Amino acid sequence: MMKLKTLTLTAAAAVLAACATATPYQPAAKPGASGFSQTKIQTDRYTVAFSGNSLTNRETVETYLLYRAAEVALENGYSHFALDEKDTEKNTRTVSTGFGYRDPFYRRHAFHYDFYHPRRGWGYGYNAFGPSRFGRRGFDPFWDDFNTREVTKYKAYGNVRLLRGDNGNAYNAREVVENLSPKLVYPAANAG
Repeated sequence: MMKLKTLTLTAAAAVLAACATATPYQPAAKPGASGFSQTKIQTDRYTVAFSGNSLTNRETVETYLLYRAAEVALENGYSHFALDEKDTEKNTRTVSTGFGYRDPFYRRHAFHYDFYHPRRGWGYGYNAFGPSRFGRRGFDPFWDDFNTREVTKYKAYGNVRLLRGDNGNAYNAREVVENLSPKLVYPAANAG
């Protein structure tokens, strides 16, 4: 039994470690997912966006946006591009995790009991046979332990105008690709 528990915890830790990386430079799998996307508006105009996960910082998101804009210019045969509009959105939310009545396994199988809470009065526990007394579930200060943290995600987007030459405030697409390519992190290749 102990080996099974150790194996399960090791597997869970490996999965979490694999997920605990910043968004690599890659296309978004679907709308709203992490990665880059672009929409053609006119022959020489695109909207380009890059969304990061909670481990991707603002600088990286903006760098990836600029790099993708340069790639779009080169892929369409243009030498320069300008960002007519550019913005970075910051989305912060609070996430809570924990055990007790929020966790379906512990809710059904853990031992719970009645208790007194200073703000809520007497609470009624939840046991293996269902809710106790009057069908109410209470807040249990021992089993309902949880953590709360803020999660911030950044999304950068810009309206890109493709140009055949420098108009004074345009980016040289080849130079942007050369200078920013060392900063890119690509997804790990699947070994399968």
